[in-house]
Amino acid sequence: MQIQVNSDNHIQSSIRLEEWVRTTIESTLERYEEDLTRVEVHLRDENGDKPGPHDLRCQLEARPKGLQPVSVTHKADTLELAIEGAATKLEHALEHLFGKLRVKRATVETPTESVALADAMLEEEFLENERAALNG
Repeated sequence: MQIQVNSDNHIQSSIRLEEWVRTTIESTLERYEEDLTRVEVHLRDENGDKPGPHDLRCQLEARPKGLQPVSVTHKADTLELAIEGAATKLEHALEHLFGKLRVKRATVETPTESVALADAMLEEEFLENERAALNG
């Protein structure tokens, strides 16, 4: 999973910040590592140079293999809280997405499995009736 970090002019990007962002995203989304090709991180100061509450924003866009991108945004007073909040939201969004896919796959597979099970039960009943007819 590739992680790309982008920031606007009002946020001083550094190697240390980018490494911390990558580590946070990797640890939060570890269980989806094989399912994602890339996560894009967009850091932005909503008010620029003016101070204000909840003006730091982190937008995360995950690219699941073979699916549409999933995007979440979290605003907070600090960059760390914004990143951690967005990572948690993305984890929940991916959990929901992949959960729905698992249910859909199970629903698609169930009719086939049900037919196979019914066939096996009918065959077993037929063989029991055959044995009973031969023995009795």
